[in-house]
Amino acid sequence: MKIGECCNREVITAEKDMSIAEVARLMREHHVGDLIVVENQNGRNRPIGIVTDRDLVIEVLAQMAPLEAIRVSDVMSYEITTVAENEGLWETLERMRSLGIRRMPVVDTAGVLVGIITLDDLMELMAEAMGHVASLIRREIGKEAHRRS
Repeated sequence: MKIGECCNREVITAEKDMSIAEVARLMREHHVGDLIVVENQNGRNRPIGIVTDRDLVIEVLAQMAPLEAIRVSDVMSYEITTVAENEGLWETLERMRSLGIRRMPVVDTAGVLVGIITLDDLMELMAEAMGHVASLIRREIGKEAHRRS
């Protein structure tokens, strides 16, 4: 399965000049723990960073900084790892594991943001797949028991 088939295409984004208060409101409103920071280039959003709820706690709240004075660019992670939408699910999971990251923006061949994949999304997909495997095993056992009775 390609990552573009299972990623969340409704990505909540931020711009680097937004205030942290705006970011916190967006996270709460959309029930997300991160925003992909984008730069608009010719009408297309390209990911340039990420800001997480953890960034807000560690960089802002723990230091008791004034929310309106701090911008996304002050706390965002500029080192962002993206994944191409045509990458495989297992390769993406392995890459996330090796890099120790829980979220990856999904981009098209031009590097334009098209979605996001999170560890939670991948765990949900794997749990669903395991449920299908368990169902298959139960059916197979049932068929064999019926044949032999």
